[in-house]
Amino acid sequence: MAINQARLRQLHRMLVPFMVLPLLLTLTTGMGFQFAVMAGYADGFLWLLDLHRGKFGSINLEMVYPILNALGLLTLLVTGLLMWFQAPGHKRHSR
Repeated sequence: MAINQARLRQLHRMLVPFMVLPLLLTLTTGMGFQFAVMAGYADGFLWLLDLHRGKFGSINLEMVYPILNALGLLTLLVTGLLMWFQAPGHKRHSR
């Protein structure tokens, strides 16, 4: 089954800008809160955990933020792997 390479690249390229900020936010807030826990200051940094879970002040996305993050990352992973396996250097040699 051949997958349209141009359409795959277009989907991947379109999704990346929307996923960079949420993934960076999740990464940095998760690491920051973990460092605060290890240093014994978790109570002072609960706001990082709120951001990590998708609570942005009065905007509460806790129910959908992890799902959207996961679906976006999964889509990027699948499209990236499909493009990688279809690259000319990854053709299997038959004997």
